[in-house]
Amino acid sequence: MQISQWTNHCSAAFLILLIIGQPIIVSGAKPDLNDLTLPSGFTISWFHKGIKGARSLALGKQGTVFVSTRRRSGKIYALRDTNNDGIADQRFIIARGLNVPNGIAFYNNDLYVAEIHQIVRYPNIESRLNTPPEPIVVYDKLNNKRHHGWRYIAIKKGKLVIAVGAPCNVCSVDNTAEIRQINLSTLKTVALAQGVRNSVGFDWHPLTGQLWFTDNGRDFMGDTIPADELNVVTKNGQHFGFPICHGGTVLDPVFGKNKHCKNYTKPAWRFTAHAAPLGMRFYSGTMFPKKYQQQLFVAQHGSWNRSNKVGYNIMLLRLDKHHRTIISATPFITGWLKNEASTGRPVDLLVMPDGSILISDDKAGALYRVRYEAKK
Repeated sequence: MQISQWTNHCSAAFLILLIIGQPIIVSGAKPDLNDLTLPSGFTISWFHKGIKGARSLALGKQGTVFVSTRRRSGKIYALRDTNNDGIADQRFIIARGLNVPNGIAFYNNDLYVAEIHQIVRYPNIESRLNTPPEPIVVYDKLNNKRHHGWRYIAIKKGKLVIAVGAPCNVCSVDNTAEIRQINLSTLKTVALAQGVRNSVGFDWHPLTGQLWFTDNGRDFMGDTIPADELNVVTKNGQHFGFPICHGGTVLDPVFGKNKHCKNYTKPAWRFTAHAAPLGMRFYSGTMFPKKYQQQLFVAQHGSWNRSNKVGYNIMLLRLDKHHRTIISATPFITGWLKNEASTGRPVDLLVMPDGSILISDDKAGALYRVRYEAKK
């Protein structure tokens, strides 16, 4: 594995007053990335360190990288790389004190933030990083349950898509365990997918336009079942099984009595149980070789309740020539897990305008940058 020379920029870090909206200039850090393994030709470096609990990522029109957190401090950050050297050199705190603001999306110059109980937006945010505006409430009809209350959102063509997780390990509660679409003009809602326990990542395929999403399976059925899932929405209202059928094959011991898994939409791919697939992105850039383009990268956050830990990696899932079926899944980045000890937990991914990929890590409190440097 190669480590980009950008990792070695400026050993000293200097800070400017950590006040909401004030820029914080940060130099490149120098942690050891030698334990991380990538395919030949790829390099990894630090884009930014020092955001405790870094979670979801969103990209502004002017290249600003927005970073959410899931901590009780409720902060949203904005990062800028003003000299285009691959390292963020400005940091702004856009908000603090929000209610678990995990989900963020940038749309029409505004930053949308999903708290547990509501969705807010910060208008014209990139022109106001130093003096962020007060948030405007967009939608306030979300339950206030903290269990799986860390929402994930994305926006396309005026429609905001939000994951509303089940408020439990396994239960049946109305208007939860679904992926919901909200028309931002009318606030009319539609259930795109039902029977979804806890999705913390989705993306539209750049060619087919279909929505794909990850889903984390229920706990306490053992080390090897049920599988975590990758799913694809082919028609609105599909039911993906929860809480009756898990992983497409395992009936729940309580809710699955006298039921059949064949009555529910099967996963497009089954991940290892408890690997915790979270953020996912179809690669829409051109920096990576052609064999990676329009393919799917998934961040596996890693297990917390398994005898032997699994996950803690970035997976590459390849699709068939029609872009509708997963034909293989292989590790793309490994090394965060060694001898049952983890040094990082990847959360989300973001394709940058130059084709590099950013990865957030809520354990390391940092963002990595992955690029391709060899000849294609």
